[in-house]
Amino acid sequence: MESDSEMVQFPLLIESSYRACTVPYRFPSDNPRKATPTEIAWMDTYLNSIPSFKKNAESDTTVNDAPTKAEKFAQRYAELLDDIKKDPESHGGPPDCILLCRLREQVLRELGFRDAFKKIKDEENAKAIYLFADVVRLNDDIEDGEKRLENLVRGIFAGNLFDLGAAQLAEVFSRDGMPFLASCQNLVPRPWVIDDLDIFKAKWSRKSWKKAIIFVDNSGADVILGILPFARELLKRGTQVVLAANDLPSINDVTYHELVEIISKLKDESGMLIGVDTKNLLIANSGNDLPVIDLTRVSQELAYLASDAELVILEGNGRGIETNLYAQFKCDSIKIGTVKHPEVAQFLGGRLYDCVFKYNEA
Repeated sequence: MESDSEMVQFPLLIESSYRACTVPYRFPSDNPRKATPTEIAWMDTYLNSIPSFKKNAESDTTVNDAPTKAEKFAQRYAELLDDIKKDPESHGGPPDCILLCRLREQVLRELGFRDAFKKIKDEENAKAIYLFADVVRLNDDIEDGEKRLENLVRGIFAGNLFDLGAAQLAEVFSRDGMPFLASCQNLVPRPWVIDDLDIFKAKWSRKSWKKAIIFVDNSGADVILGILPFARELLKRGTQVVLAANDLPSINDVTYHELVEIISKLKDESGMLIGVDTKNLLIANSGNDLPVIDLTRVSQELAYLASDAELVILEGNGRGIETNLYAQFKCDSIKIGTVKHPEVAQFLGGRLYDCVFKYNEA
C-alpha cells in the first residue's frame, strides 16, 4: 500500500482540544519576541543531539563528500536554533518539537542525507531478527495471561530504549550497544510515572478488540523484539492488527518499506509468525516523515484502515509521549514509551528513562 499525497485527519482523533505537543513551550501571556526558559531548554536538547547526527551522517556512503556535508549540517542546524533563541517567531516559530524536528530533517535532506542512520538500522534489524524466536518463546512459556502481558509490555519498554535521537542514549549505544534482555531486567521499578498497566490487565482478561492500530517507532529491538511479540499476542486473541510506520526515514525510526521487509523475513513459508497466522496483520504507510507525529496529518490509506479500529496504540517517546500523551480518541487508547528527555521527566514528575503506560477507554 502506498500513501496518497493528500494528508487527512486521523479519523478516531477527538480534535476539540488537540495539540501535537505535550509539554507547553510557552503560554499566551509570554512575550512572542522573547524565547521562554522552556524553549531555550528544549533548543539546547536539540543542540546536544547534533554530534550524534553528524557522526552518522559522516559515514553515509550514499552521499558524496559526506564528512564535509555533515559538518555543514551541524553548523546550519545550530545556526537555526540560535536564530530561534533570538527570535522565537523566526523559521516558522514559535518552536515546538514538531518544528524543531522538521527543521533538522530539512537541513539533512537539503544536503543529500536521505537516510543517514540506515547502516545502523540494518545492523540492529539483523541482530533483532536473529533474537526474535527466542524472545517470543520466552513469552509463550509464561502460562499466566496477565504475567505474559506484563512481560510483553516490559519488552516494549526495553526495545524502545534503542533511540538514537536522544543524545544520552545515542552515546550509551555507541559505547555499549543496547542488549535487549538486559534492558528488560533493568527497567525502572514500578510504579512508573504513568502506570495504568493494572487497569489494562483487568480489561485484557475480559475484553478483546476487533482491530488495533499501532503507531510504531524505532527499528531494531524496538519494533522487532518489543512491538511485534505484542502484536502477535493480539493476533492470537483474534484482533486484526495494523502497524503504521513512517513514509520516509527519520533518525532510526522504521519506515513502511523496511517493516514490510522485516515481516517477510520473520514469517515462515506458510506465512506464520512463530505459529501464529498473519492474515490479519497489515502494514500501513502513515504518511509521516518525522520522529514525532501530528495526528491531523496522516495518509488517506491509514485513515481508511483506522476508521473502524477499537484500540489505538501510540508507541515511543516521540509519538506516544512528546506529541500525543493527552490526545483523546473515540476508542480505547494506549500511549506507551520510555521518557528520554530530562525536560519531559521533570514535566511529568518522573525519572529519566521512566516508563509511561497510559490507558484510556473510549
